[in-house]
Amino acid sequence: MFTLTVHNSWFSGDEYSKFAQARQQGFRAIEILNWIGLDLARIRAASDVTGVVVSATLFRSADPVKQALIANTHGIVHADARDAFVDAIRETIEAARTIGTRVIVVTTGNEIEGLSRAEQQANVIAALRAAAPLAEAAGMLLVLEPLNILVNHRGYYLTTTAESVEIIDRVGSPAVKVLYDVYHQQITEGNLISNIRAHIGQIGHIHVGDVPGRKQPGTGEINYKNVFKAIRDTGYSGFVVFECGLTEPVEVVCPKMWALLED
Repeated sequence: MFTLTVHNSWFSGDEYSKFAQARQQGFRAIEILNWIGLDLARIRAASDVTGVVVSATLFRSADPVKQALIANTHGIVHADARDAFVDAIRETIEAARTIGTRVIVVTTGNEIEGLSRAEQQANVIAALRAAAPLAEAAGMLLVLEPLNILVNHRGYYLTTTAESVEIIDRVGSPAVKVLYDVYHQQITEGNLISNIRAHIGQIGHIHVGDVPGRKQPGTGEINYKNVFKAIRDTGYSGFVVFECGLTEPVEVVCPKMWALLED
């Protein structure tokens, strides 16, 4: 059974107090993507005290020059970002080890005008291949995220499940998988349940949010009761994260989210 997880934005206050709030709502994991600037030892202490783990964090570098190279305004679609990417993964592995997570989210950057998609894809694959041994040695998992370009991330390179899976297969590392974001993929291509079933072996992490609006399930067009059942039926045992906004107070929303798991 997968672990239902909540994004830290659902709770108020500092990052360290959100672990107790998550536990109060029944969650055993919370997603904190930006680790830069946090007291990582304090994050780990809050996790240990509450029993709420960090489900994933985002690849980042504390070096502003390296961060600019790996940001979506540049990214690993560029060959010149590869060394900065490997260094950022090395930094993020250390941060992840401290806070107690093993999942690191990776993005590609925006598409490069004038460079073929084949060349850009080759750059992404080369970057992931260069970083994969670090993740393998650390027992970490890099999850590559396709995003939608119709609503939220205009210009982003990686959008489809098919190309994401192709990249993962060509990288050829058990430490590199796909982050399947149900919200983004509903906008991009739909066919959610079939794609999840077909590619669950390459999926290492799942984000959810409803369409339109990217609010909690039940506010849009996606039948999340069926989506969650399909994920459960595959035997997927990773995290499924509410990475979305709220239309009601969190204490009202959370019981409705747990009800989505009921048969």
